[in-house]
Amino acid sequence: MSGELILIVEDERDLAETLEYNLERAGYRTRVASDGQQALRLSLEEPVPDVVLLDLMLPDISGTEVCRRLRQDERTRKVPVIMVTAKGEEIDRVVGFEVGADDYVIKPYSVRELTLRIKAILRRARADEAPAGSELVFGAVRVDTASHRVWLENHELSLTALEFKLLTTFIMRKGRVQTREVLLNDVWGIHAHVMTRTVDTHVKRLREKLDWAGVYIETLRGVGYRFKEEPELLTKPEP
Repeated sequence: MSGELILIVEDERDLAETLEYNLERAGYRTRVASDGQQALRLSLEEPVPDVVLLDLMLPDISGTEVCRRLRQDERTRKVPVIMVTAKGEEIDRVVGFEVGADDYVIKPYSVRELTLRIKAILRRARADEAPAGSELVFGAVRVDTASHRVWLENHELSLTALEFKLLTTFIMRKGRVQTREVLLNDVWGIHAHVMTRTVDTHVKRLREKLDWAGVYIETLRGVGYRFKEEPELLTKPEP
């Protein structure tokens, strides 16, 4: 049994109990919150959850606002968030990813599929762990893989866990073409039910956070992306 802690944020009592029962049978520990405020409180209790399952339509504050606040708090900003919702339009997915969600599951769903999503995210989180002192440097960007911190020159950037994984993957594969399918497999850790649009949304957000250094990431139309091979000629533009 894995013993990882899952915070279930769901206002439908029957569904919350079903999730709680099935996840505990799969070996996880659980906490359950029925609204956004309770979710925020429970997310800060020790131990901090390993994954948050977050419904979007809550009775007090929206799930997107809960996710935004989780990403703003130093204690929870790296906790993976899976949004679970009946809102399946592309714009809903885009907004979810923009506020920091790591995955997006549409109701109705099978509990087995959701469990596989959780396993994939936890597997990716474990793979992200690196020895103390590991550092990646590319031009003005410096990444401390042990502490999951990123700097652009002397300014620290606030990246979600998924954006961090995407950036480190790009840097470690600099100069090599990365198709959307490869990135979905290697960064997200799952094959099915995730749109390639997901990759585009996250790359867009990562570029925005990298500011002028976003030019390090090249778009290859119809193919995917490539991180520049050399940073020497790419410097901060004059104001």
